[in-house]
Amino acid sequence: MELARRTVDAHTDAGPDEDGIHTMGAAVMAADYRMFAGVNLYHFTGGPCAELVALGAARAQGARQMRCIVAVGNHGRGVIGPCGRDRQVFVDYYPTMRVIVPTPAGPRSVLAADLMPLTQRWTPEGMNGLDPSVYQDPETAGPPIIRFNPRYLDDVRSGAKTKTTRFRDPAQLGPARLVFESDPEVVLPAEVTGIRHCLLSDLTNQDAQAEGLTTATELRGVLKGHYPDLAETDEVDVITFQISDRTGAA
Repeated sequence: MELARRTVDAHTDAGPDEDGIHTMGAAVMAADYRMFAGVNLYHFTGGPCAELVALGAARAQGARQMRCIVAVGNHGRGVIGPCGRDRQVFVDYYPTMRVIVPTPAGPRSVLAADLMPLTQRWTPEGMNGLDPSVYQDPETAGPPIIRFNPRYLDDVRSGAKTKTTRFRDPAQLGPARLVFESDPEVVLPAEVTGIRHCLLSDLTNQDAQAEGLTTATELRGVLKGHYPDLAETDEVDVITFQISDRTGAA
């Protein structure tokens, strides 16, 4: 929400209570937590809404799976819900993305599919019948999800990588789904067999080797690349897992 607000406030072409070409900002968060912003381009023929511009920007930077999206009006108008066309686009391409919308109790997030109840989805091959599965939140329907960059897929499949170290991304013991955010994404069923809480500075060479690296120093460097604000005194979770199906599903 803050990124969308900053973006439209910096780039709007209209003063308070004035019409303009750029009056809405949007921000989308990808599955890897990167965020991308856009502003609308109003035109009488149907210029793109800010949400669609932000989605295009995300795609142009390599993002394929989206977590959530929000639109904010200029000059402090706050969160504004998506129009009907945007809702249909969300359902067609990202039905399990969460959308932040205004309510009398303040902003809340809902599944994109829930904004279009019982809608039919469009694909490049044409209209499809109702698919009930898209109305299930993947974060809660089934075992918990642990997300990975697709570059780790081969190491996880081969057993070279059996641990993952996370910051503010909790896991739980038991069944899990390892989701590799490629296009299309790959999902491996797995079992989380151990979770160890420790300071970043207490990571060991053994932790690094279980992640396909060599030294704890190398592992700390990789983690700081993932989490730029991570400090040596921060606590991380070292998650040990084993996959239960070496073939996986796309």
